[in-house]
Amino acid sequence: MPYALGVLTVKDFASWKAAHDIEDGAAIRKAAGMKAYQIFQCQDEPNKVVHLSQWDSMDAARKFLQSDELKKANEQSGVTGMESVHFIEEVDRNSV
Repeated sequence: MPYALGVLTVKDFASWKAAHDIEDGAAIRKAAGMKAYQIFQCQDEPNKVVHLSQWDSMDAARKFLQSDELKKANEQSGVTGMESVHFIEEVDRNSV
């Protein structure tokens, strides 16, 4: 299953999260091929966010993450920097 892992910095986590969670944003992500996501907040840097998303295809992930639509949404939601984006494939899953 293809995933995208992004590390970003935001002006204010609560404001960014509220903007991320709007209904239009969910519809846009779903239409782009995102299946699910998880958001992590760094304990020592509360405005640093790790966003892990599951996709229909790696091409869909790349297209969305490089889109002008996402760039605009990031600007409006208070993203101040994209530290890194990685396109990854799950190769194993287990519980311990």
